[in-house]
Amino acid sequence: MSTQLMSDIIAAINEFDAEKVKSASVKALEANISPVEIIQQGIAAGLLEIGKKYETGELFVTHLVAAAEAAKSTISEVLEPEIRKAGSEGVGGPRVVLATVKGDIHDIGKNIVGAMLFSAGFDVVDIGKDVENDFVVSKVKELDAKILGLSALLSTTIPEMRKIIELLIEAKIRDKVKVIVGGAPVTEQYAQEIGADAYAENAAEAVAVSRKLLGMD
Repeated sequence: MSTQLMSDIIAAINEFDAEKVKSASVKALEANISPVEIIQQGIAAGLLEIGKKYETGELFVTHLVAAAEAAKSTISEVLEPEIRKAGSEGVGGPRVVLATVKGDIHDIGKNIVGAMLFSAGFDVVDIGKDVENDFVVSKVKELDAKILGLSALLSTTIPEMRKIIELLIEAKIRDKVKVIVGGAPVTEQYAQEIGADAYAENAAEAVAVSRKLLGMD
């Protein structure tokens, strides 16, 4: 793998420049670097740097949004088509619904998780950020999702995860879907407290946990 090409992608993410991210990703593909590696070693690494700068107060929410949009557009327009060409199960795999909970507009982590799950053969349906609890539950039911991934970056919004699980129970579909939670303020202990099936600290762990919960390993 070309360290320089990955560095170029990371730098473009840090400049919030979607066109540069796409261009650098195309060059990486032309150098026979797999789209999954580009996501993991380039885009995810760049977003991790952005996240750390946000935590230290060097960057603000507007920067998080700009970086996330640059990453999301590159993944959807440049990398996902290549993953499909490479023969990923894609739509044929187990269905996963992803959402950032109500009141929270942060979706960097969710987007990376979605890309990684897609590259691992899952059928990913991302229903967005700041999503109403009832809508989350309705989509799980409508799509017969096997996994529901919930994300939150704000400590003030993580209680919505518990509410969603309670609504799944009320709708009598809790036993039909595995719930995975994640995000900066979320912990393994909190996941257990609210009755989630698992906690994932990062995108790679989200894939591993999803496969384990569905008995795919």
